[in-house]
Amino acid sequence: MSRCTRKGCGKDFTSTSTDKCIFHPGEPVFHEGLKSWSCCQNVNKSVLDFDEFMNLPGCTETDLHTSATPQAESTPKPPSTANLTTIEKTVDGKETYGTTLQRSTTPASAPVAAPIVEEEDDLTIQVSVGTPCRRKGCETKFINRIGDEEGAVCIYHPAPPIFREGSKGYLCCKRRVLEFDEFLKIKGCKKGRHLFSPPPELKVTFKKDTEELVTCRVDHYQTIEQVHVSIFAKQVDKDRSTVQFFESEVTLDLFLPGSKRFKHTLNLFGPIDPTRSHFSVFGTKVELHLQKSDTRSWTILEKTNRDLGNISLTFGVGGRTGTVGAKDIVLDPSNGARDLNSST
Repeated sequence: MSRCTRKGCGKDFTSTSTDKCIFHPGEPVFHEGLKSWSCCQNVNKSVLDFDEFMNLPGCTETDLHTSATPQAESTPKPPSTANLTTIEKTVDGKETYGTTLQRSTTPASAPVAAPIVEEEDDLTIQVSVGTPCRRKGCETKFINRIGDEEGAVCIYHPAPPIFREGSKGYLCCKRRVLEFDEFLKIKGCKKGRHLFSPPPELKVTFKKDTEELVTCRVDHYQTIEQVHVSIFAKQVDKDRSTVQFFESEVTLDLFLPGSKRFKHTLNLFGPIDPTRSHFSVFGTKVELHLQKSDTRSWTILEKTNRDLGNISLTFGVGGRTGTVGAKDIVLDPSNGARDLNSST
């Protein structure tokens, strides 16, 4: 049995297999922390989390799988230690990394990784033969999970992936590559046990006297029409949690594992359209998509009594921590009229 090598498919197949191959013919696109595929950006929205990016469904279908190694365009390597690079940019500034080489410079220092808490395999849960290991970098399918026999030892990456200035790798090891196909082939750097079936979440009864209110990191970026907010909270109970949108605020009441709860009201910097705003719950965060009532750029996410100084409301390139690279001034009608009167 072979495994399909097309991006987005990865299914096992034989010469008699009849299932379709659904894959991504394009290249991965990484821009301001967002990840998507060049072939279906209008269909599959960009995501922040790498695991969500890897799970984006393919957009092209064919009858036959293939095990052929993807062919990349080769560029002659110069005798010097510097490699040439070609980065394609779209009209809106997004960078697409395909089959290119990048100039070799002094390696930039990698960000310091937070302590990693690894999930352990629950040996009391039965696993069917063929179940894939969930750890990054390991492609082993379940045969056995005890002892040191063939297939029982897992070689994997304990830390998340990192994409920095075109290079790709994992925070737990030093190897960096340029092409996405090569990134997927990076061998694991730690030996341990497979993760076929993590322990199930404990069902707890929430009581007011035992409930713990916690804080969560809130991040955002904006476009001309929307403000996108990420609340980093793991394993939010979607059925019990609520998010309410109002013209000038958003109320959050998120239930987390272990009797923890996050309650907060965002007093928004600008007005929004509640009927066109929505949210999504993922395994590691909750994303808010706020529809602006006008096209003004937000200087900050929430209103503040602090003096911000002489800050113009400018619009620029949206990033994960706000608006940067401002270019054009965008004013509402009242401020526009005031600006026109002052100039005359």
